[in-house]
Amino acid sequence: MNEAADAGFVFAAAMGGETGFGGKEVVVIMLKDPSVADGQKRSYRLLATSRTSTMQKEMQQLGDEGFDYRSQTVFESTFGGKEVVVIMERTPGQAAKRYEFRLLATSRTSTMQKELREAGDAGFRLVGTTVGKTSLGGAELVSILRKYAE
Repeated sequence: MNEAADAGFVFAAAMGGETGFGGKEVVVIMLKDPSVADGQKRSYRLLATSRTSTMQKEMQQLGDEGFDYRSQTVFESTFGGKEVVVIMERTPGQAAKRYEFRLLATSRTSTMQKELREAGDAGFRLVGTTVGKTSLGGAELVSILRKYAE
């Protein structure tokens, strides 16, 4: 992704799943952006983990460095594990801006609704959600929220 960014491309979309060749991959679409000037190229980080606490920590570290959320998907590795994948982006002109992230994960929609309401009251806004498998084999709704850090 960073090589494509160096050539003037920007992130457009991502999807995790099985491709036509039968492999399990995260597919990322990058588009050529003619408005990207030299020196204004974006940087990308791809985070992947099956533990929401690890994802929360890694996203926050990048948010402190000026990276913003772009997308998330669920990816099944060749070893059979399912992970939430998050793509983060930093634009050079936005490097001074900091973000605070919160991840919510639960198998109960009523719990998610309550937690989303509380996070919204604290100034967070929903930026993405996926459904993944827990380590115990159940389905878990993972929501990512963001607000600008003060």
